[in-house]
Amino acid sequence: RLEEFLKKKVDLELSTPPDFEERVIDFSEVEQLMNSINTLPAPCAPLINPQAPNAATGTTLRVCWGLFSDDTVECYQLCYKTVSNEKYSNEQAEHMLKVKETYCTITNLLPNTQYEFWVSALNASGISPPSERAVYVTAPSPPTIKSKKIRSCENAALVCWESRDINPVDSYMVEL
Repeated sequence: RLEEFLKKKVDLELSTPPDFEERVIDFSEVEQLMNSINTLPAPCAPLINPQAPNAATGTTLRVCWGLFSDDTVECYQLCYKTVSNEKYSNEQAEHMLKVKETYCTITNLLPNTQYEFWVSALNASGISPPSERAVYVTAPSPPTIKSKKIRSCENAALVCWESRDINPVDSYMVEL
């Protein structure tokens, strides 16, 4: 019987057309809600601190910064370059370091030289705007005493030295 039934031609047309309403469902509110769940905003710009006393040697600088808000940060991007009074100072090489903490000690710098620093915060959503730029200065190199020019008597001594720095030094402190 099944075989006979399958051999028959069956008319599947409906005598009355279906009456369906076209409905448009607005999912925009649901989409906004879903997008807001577990969305991590990009962090705000960090605040770079001015140079602290005793934060420099002749070849190193310790740079510190902080966050103004409670942003989630995975790491920081610290950038710096030497400050130059030359006409084409923007063409100087910029250096970039990725740092986990809110401080960094930069090494292999030139003595008695100004450096410009700025920092950005990064997380899974993106990178923050850069901080304001701060200028830090390395300490001068110790002077070289000219031992052949040293003179002394009972109540006085003459000591001569010369600076090894390219940039001028503001002052020297002599200790006895």
